Amino acid sequence: MHLKDRLLQAKNRFLFDPTYLWVAASLLWLAEVVVNVLVINKINYTEIDWEAYMDEVEGVVNGSYDYMQLKGGTGPLVYPAGFVYFYLILYYVTGYGANIRLAQYIFAGFYLINLLLVFRIYQRTMKCPPYVLIFMCCTSYRIHSIYVLRLFNDPVAMLFLYLAVNLFLDKKWAWGCFWFSIAVSIKMNVLLFAPGLLLLLLTELGFWSTIPRLVICALVQVVPAIPFLLENPKGYIVRSFDLGRQFFFKWTVNWRFLPEELFLNRYFQMTLLSLHVILLVLFTVFKWNRKTGSLKKLLQRPEKKEERKLSENDIVFTLFSSNFIGMCFSRSLHYQFYVWYFHTLHYLLWCTGLPTVLKILTLGVIELCWNTYPSTNQSSAALHVCHLVLLVGSWLSRLEEKKADISEEYTTSKDTKKKRKAKLT
Repeated sequence: MHLKDRLLQAKNRFLFDPTYLWVAASLLWLAEVVVNVLVINKINYTEIDWEAYMDEVEGVVNGSYDYMQLKGGTGPLVYPAGFVYFYLILYYVTGYGANIRLAQYIFAGFYLINLLLVFRIYQRTMKCPPYVLIFMCCTSYRIHSIYVLRLFNDPVAMLFLYLAVNLFLDKKWAWGCFWFSIAVSIKMNVLLFAPGLLLLLLTELGFWSTIPRLVICALVQVVPAIPFLLENPKGYIVRSFDLGRQFFFKWTVNWRFLPEELFLNRYFQMTLLSLHVILLVLFTVFKWNRKTGSLKKLLQRPEKKEERKLSENDIVFTLFSSNFIGMCFSRSLHYQFYVWYFHTLHYLLWCTGLPTVLKILTLGVIELCWNTYPSTNQSSAALHVCHLVLLVGSWLSRLEEKKADISEEYTTSKDTKKKRKAKLT
C-alpha cells in the first residue's frame, strides 16, 4: 500500500470510525484548554447572576436559614440546598465572590471535566463518528460563554448529571442516583431526566430493588436541607421547588413568536405540561420499554434467567431523550438553558436515520437560534422545527445494535480505497 493510501486510510479512520473517537477527543480536549484560557483573557466577563448567587449564600453566612429571607440582586433564592453549599465553597474560595477571574478559571475546570465525562459517554456508546466532536467543541460560542463568561449554576448541575450517567453506564446505580440527586439539588432542571431514569431502574433492577435507590435520591435532598426545613419548612419547599414560577417573556428563546398574553396564560402552560406527559407515556410504552415488553412485567422482580440487562445505548438514549422531550415542551427556555441539552444533541441526532447533511444542518440551525440575541419570531420558530425533526427522528430510531456501524462516510471512503487498489493490481 502506498504512503498516500495509508495516510488517507488513517484520516478516514480518525474522522469517521467510532472506535477512534478517543483520538479526536484527546486532541480536542487539549485544544479546549487553550481556548478557555484565551476566552477568559481576551473576552470581557459579563455580570448576570454571580453577584446574586454570592448575595444569596452570604445571607446564610450571616445566619439566616429562612428561604423566604434569602435573596440577591435578581430576586429570591430559588434553588435547593445543594446550590447553597456548593456556592458557599465558591464564596470562600473566591474571596467572598470578589475574585471573578479565579471563578472563571474554576468554571473553565468544570467545563473541561464535563467534556471528559461527555467524551466517555460517546466512547462507550459508539454511536457518533469522531468528527462530530468538532461540532461539539469548536462551533458553540454560547456554551463557552455560559461557562466562563457568565458563571451560571446550570453547568454545575450538568457536570454532576454527566457524572451520574457515567456511573449508570458502569451499572453503579446507587452511586449514580447519589450524584444524580446532587445535580438536582443544584438546579431542578435535572428532573427532566428522572422519568427515563426511573424506567431504567425498574428495567434493570425490578421494583423492590429500585426503592433503595429512590431512598438515596430522597436523602440527598432532605439531609442538606435540614437547617432550612427546621427554620421554615414551607418557605424552603415553596422557594426551592416552585414548579409554577413564571418566566419573563423578554428572555424566552423558544416562544418569542407568541403574544406575551398567551405566553403567560396558565392554560397554555398546562397544555405544554399535558403534551410533555403524553410524549413521555408514548416513549415509555412504545420506545424505551423494549426489554420487558409490558409495564406490568416491568414492576415484577426479574428472574435470574431473564435477560433484562440494559446496553450502553439503552441507558444513554433513554436518559437523553427523556430530557429532550422536556426541553421541547418547556414553558420557556433562557439562554443559559442551552447547556441542559447541548452535549446530548449530537448523540440523539446520530441515533436517528436522518441523512448526515440533515443532522449537521439541524445542529447548525439550533446553534444559530441560541446565538440570536434577542430572540426573534423566526429564530424561535426555527428552533421548534429543529426540535420536531429530532423528536420524530428519535421516535423512528432503532437501537438494537450495541455499537453503531462505521458511518456512511467512512464506509464510502473504504469502498473507494478498495476500488483504487483493484485498479493498481
